[in-house]
Amino acid sequence: MKKTTKCIAALLLVACCASVSAIVARQVIKNNSTANTVYIPGTSTPLPGGHLASLPSGQMQPVDLTGAAELTVHAVVHIKSTVQGRTRTVQEYDFFFGPRQRQYRSEPQYGYGSGVIISEDGYIVTNYHVIETADEIEVTLNDGRVFTAELVGSDPNTDLALLKIDGKQFPTVPFGDSDQLKLGEWVLAVGNPFNLTSSVTAGVVSAKSRKIGIYEDVESIESFIQTDAAINMGNSGGALVNVKGELVGINSALESPTGTYAGYGFAIPSTIVRKVVSDLKEYGSVQRAMLGIEGNDVSAVLQLAENKNKDFGTHDGAYVVNLTDGGGAASAGIRAGDIIVAVDGKQVKTMAELQETIVRYRPGDKVEVTFVRDRKQKTVNVELKNTHGNTDIIRKDDNRILGASFQELSAQNLSRMNLEYGVQVSEVDKGLLKDAGIQRGFIILKINNTPMRTVDDVEQAYQAAKRSQDQVLFISGLTNAGRRANYAIGLEEQ
Repeated sequence: MKKTTKCIAALLLVACCASVSAIVARQVIKNNSTANTVYIPGTSTPLPGGHLASLPSGQMQPVDLTGAAELTVHAVVHIKSTVQGRTRTVQEYDFFFGPRQRQYRSEPQYGYGSGVIISEDGYIVTNYHVIETADEIEVTLNDGRVFTAELVGSDPNTDLALLKIDGKQFPTVPFGDSDQLKLGEWVLAVGNPFNLTSSVTAGVVSAKSRKIGIYEDVESIESFIQTDAAINMGNSGGALVNVKGELVGINSALESPTGTYAGYGFAIPSTIVRKVVSDLKEYGSVQRAMLGIEGNDVSAVLQLAENKNKDFGTHDGAYVVNLTDGGGAASAGIRAGDIIVAVDGKQVKTMAELQETIVRYRPGDKVEVTFVRDRKQKTVNVELKNTHGNTDIIRKDDNRILGASFQELSAQNLSRMNLEYGVQVSEVDKGLLKDAGIQRGFIILKINNTPMRTVDDVEQAYQAAKRSQDQVLFISGLTNAGRRANYAIGLEEQ
């Protein structure tokens, strides 16, 4: 299973999906505490949503979390993902004998995580990294029932996936509004840490719209809810709920020097989850709206030496570094150096907040963007576009070849990687590419010695290979680690 790690300030950011191939050693910590009530300053009447108010000093009022726990624990499931052993054929070059093929057989791998039932007919939301490479997905309910799940769709950019199990009248967790969360508000993390089912931990919202640098893909969305509710390996895909038992986030990562809980966990806000789930159910893929900019926090830009004495007119907002050719922002007149401070009247203080806001829209939607230029505020209307630069609907089967999806690299990304051309594998499902060992993020440079510049080039190379006598795809490109790799894929059975 995928293990997402990144060192930040000597702490390890760990995707909290448990994988037997990734965990070398672990310690099961027994917690014998039976406390299920926390105390906060309060009145004799519980405050809605667990929000705090200004209260006389010395008054303490219990907030009962048992109701929220009981409402959610039965709708949070245990997920086991299985990657079957497979034979890989790799094209190699021998100095004496020239090109030849070698076969490698891998061992089966297993991973564990959590999921949340969001509809009575069996739709389950979880993390993409929980099921990313799975050939089989098994779901176990809190009452012990076991189901085989179907993958409806997934979105690597938000680390979310939607599953479906057959049945009716399943327990569910209703959606809440993560926008309404307040700092210091009590929340529960519900999941299956260390492969232990139906565990509940309590904490508070420590921060919102937190960008932690855990994803390397430039298209990924990071705007996490930070909480000190304990989140561990196996909690990935579990529920973060408020005291009313409403889903306000999907637990996704933890911050730790050891790989186990040591301070903070991070959850994907329910506002993003709701939009992604809706798209996956309707289209099988996410309709990703793009503003058409690359940016950074104004606070980060102000820290640069060349900007120490500059007055941008604001200390908050998303600073526009680059614009996408043909993107909505450029067409509306937004320029590099502008600072976006609001979208449709919603204040934007950071780049993460801007991403979290835009991801809720679909291509073709028009939004009112407020920005600061030369210390003056301006407002323009921007039509959002998809990753292909238009407003068309992208369905699951579009650009689906050999069990994989592809995306063209922008001019900015090509320049950043010092490439003249290339097409990136954006998702890998069951099929020959996955069997060959090609993973998401692999950049295809050539197929059968022909440069790949567009998704159409991949389709044409595939069709040409099927018509050829050999019926073999020789794929060369770059791995996620930047290494050159070559694959030979036979098409006889296709």
